[in-house]
Amino acid sequence: MNIEEPKEAFVYKAPDDRLKERYKEIFALEKPLPSRTLKLIFDKMVALTALIFASPIFVLLFLAYKIEGILIPENKGPVFFYYIGSSAGKKFHKYKFRLIKEKFIDQELAKKGDWHAFSAEWNPESRLYVGEFVKKFYLDELPQFYNILMGDMSVIGPRPLAWHHYERDLNQGNVTRKLLKGGLLGQGHVMKGTPEMGKPDYEYDYIEKYINLSALQLLWLDLSIIMKGVKVMIEGKGL
Repeated sequence: MNIEEPKEAFVYKAPDDRLKERYKEIFALEKPLPSRTLKLIFDKMVALTALIFASPIFVLLFLAYKIEGILIPENKGPVFFYYIGSSAGKKFHKYKFRLIKEKFIDQELAKKGDWHAFSAEWNPESRLYVGEFVKKFYLDELPQFYNILMGDMSVIGPRPLAWHHYERDLNQGNVTRKLLKGGLLGQGHVMKGTPEMGKPDYEYDYIEKYINLSALQLLWLDLSIIMKGVKVMIEGKGL
């Protein structure tokens, strides 16, 4: 099935010569960076706390999905889905709340974890009523706290892309997602809604800081990015 990928699905730009010169030490790296102990502990604590405190939201959304499926039979289906994402150059199952109707999902591709199975997300007719609300406030990302708890992701890092998007990002010259675990939030991702969104500068800047800052300085940086991400979520910029 031929699907025209919406531009919203992949906005990260190729690095220019200026960027390659500025961060030439990062471009020279071949292997993923080692974990920072305090950051890893922070990730686990945040993920576990978030899952506990968000459990009422999970229950309410589960009920909302089921009720919508009863009232509108064509909208029934699983609450969650996953596709194959990338994190530090490795594949993992990236979990999300379902946003679209089952009839818009390519079931064969979904079995393979292929992002294209769910790419009708940008078609307004495909959206569930609950899915519309969930997407607007980024609630579809909540299941990724489980990914963080399991060690597949970090709270802060380059946003993990679908595997084919990761390969495209790598082929166009970017190396950040090969070097560091994907984050629920990224230093560039919190720029959503501004012309800065999609500029790779922020991802390289974060990796430079990841390498050079002390453990406490890196923790403070992560906290500042979280605060910016909360602001974007409250403003409902997910659509």
